[in-house]
Amino acid sequence: MLSVHLESGCVQVRRNPLPRVPDGFARIRLLAGGICSTDIELQRGYYGFTGTPGHEFVGEVVTSEDQGWLGKRVVGEINLACTECDWCARGLGRHCPQRTVLGILNHPGAFREFFTLPLRNLHRVPDSIPTEAAVFIEPVAAAYEILDQVKIPKGDRVGVLGDGKLGLLIAQVLQVHGARVHLFGRHLDKMRVAEKAGVAIEAVPAKLPRRGYRWVVDATGSREGLHSAVAMCEPRGTVIMKSTVHSVVSIDTAPVIVNEITLVGSRCGRFEPAIRLLRAGKINVQDLISDQFPLDRAPEAFRLAARKGVLKVLLRPL
Repeated sequence: MLSVHLESGCVQVRRNPLPRVPDGFARIRLLAGGICSTDIELQRGYYGFTGTPGHEFVGEVVTSEDQGWLGKRVVGEINLACTECDWCARGLGRHCPQRTVLGILNHPGAFREFFTLPLRNLHRVPDSIPTEAAVFIEPVAAAYEILDQVKIPKGDRVGVLGDGKLGLLIAQVLQVHGARVHLFGRHLDKMRVAEKAGVAIEAVPAKLPRRGYRWVVDATGSREGLHSAVAMCEPRGTVIMKSTVHSVVSIDTAPVIVNEITLVGSRCGRFEPAIRLLRAGKINVQDLISDQFPLDRAPEAFRLAARKGVLKVLLRPL
């Protein structure tokens, strides 16, 4: 089978044997996978990664000890927890210290023709969600995680920094929730995707508004984003941190302490609300797709995905 391989900043396509299927796992045939900002960071050296990336996917189950899964179109949670430790017992498997992570940590990812995941990680994709849209279930879940972590009242103003793929999804999810979202970014053409959902958009001004929002989301993916988000936050407000950056981020803690600002780290989320939102057609994801490539053109796909202004690039089987 074909598989994508990252090593020392290079993207290669290799031929590998089919992966074996451990007890409780399924073998899945890739239907579509999305290159996200984390994949680009892995290429640049995040986590010292070497191997097959890819954690945003839609696939078809081709091997399973549970016959009910065969032929089903699925997406999958990316954290493979041990299921036995105290963290797992508390329902926090995504923080299990023994976990592996699909395409990120010690478990080969979905950018290959066939891959494996535990059956317990899988979610069936409703027939009404097209495959290209279903690729976004994982990042929409990450966007929705904000609403599981903090209680944003309907009608409250929220500032979102960053017009990348995740920022555009976050802005839409929070707007659908009932917040009044103000999205700041550098590319008005990209932000039109969120504007269609009622989000107020603005090109990043020379000076961002200070103390303007009770809730601020940093989805810039930059070292400067957190500093800007803190400056935009009201006293006793909350900054939700969605950016992972392949470098140390320094911050002046004085305004955080003096203004009693709460910092919330936010990562993966539940798939169920993401599936509901996409099934209801409430999140515009089709306009986020910039291009699609077959797996054997993965190096070209990664080059395009890394370019500024490009949104989601999909990989498809041959």
